[in-house]
Amino acid sequence: MKVREALNSAAGRLAAVSDTARLDAELLMAHSLGVERETLLLHRVDDEAPASFRSLVDRRLAHEPVAYITGRRAFWTIELEVGPGVLIPRPDSETLIEAAIGRFGKKGPATILDLGTGPGTLLLAALDQWPRAAGTGVDNSEAALAYARRNAARLGLADRARLVSGDWGEGLAERYELILSNPPYIESGAVLSPDVAAWEPDEALYAGSDGTDAYRALALMLPQLLAPGGLACLEIGAGQRKKVSWLFAMQGFTIESRRDLRGVERCLVLTLDRV
Repeated sequence: MKVREALNSAAGRLAAVSDTARLDAELLMAHSLGVERETLLLHRVDDEAPASFRSLVDRRLAHEPVAYITGRRAFWTIELEVGPGVLIPRPDSETLIEAAIGRFGKKGPATILDLGTGPGTLLLAALDQWPRAAGTGVDNSEAALAYARRNAARLGLADRARLVSGDWGEGLAERYELILSNPPYIESGAVLSPDVAAWEPDEALYAGSDGTDAYRALALMLPQLLAPGGLACLEIGAGQRKKVSWLFAMQGFTIESRRDLRGVERCLVLTLDRV
């Protein structure tokens, strides 16, 4: 079977489990061929389909995320290695980087902190954006930190990225010009798609009965971690702006919000006036 035919067949099968069936099929085929998706579409559709492609499609039919199957996910200007045990980066989180650029411009912050860094998503994207910056990524998952360290090394950022195990900002003595965080914010018991619920780590998804446990901890820590004149950008879930904003307002923060590409309020932008 030619690649073109195999893609059409796979897209039809994958429509039962995915809203992006054609894209999934193309990404899996490109991975099977060992090429980029653009190369596949421009130059390889008339090749013979590799035998390995069918097994990849079968894995996707079992709801395994495409990013876990291929072992990589693009985010902002970088590509990250990902796999079981780590949260898959999503385009929604790029809203935080955009908000930070709006404040710091091309010069950028000198110091960056990423709380709950996962595979290094926000920290490494920010360091790639601002070559003069250095930063710290914190996570309580050793599996996630292993991915983050490999990503930092592969991207040539290891000398500017300190990756440490910890419980949010506990024990950190420095102050940072930019703090980024995509904490868990889903309420316990929420019904998620099988792609997420059965594969991605619970500790990166769920945050108590109302989804705000992580924000309650962060609200108490950030005043001691944010440098004078600094900025904090936090990802929030849909419909959480008022509840989460109140937690930070109680700690003296001035708060704005940013919407993602779908129009959902996705990022809280926090500043703190210090006397």
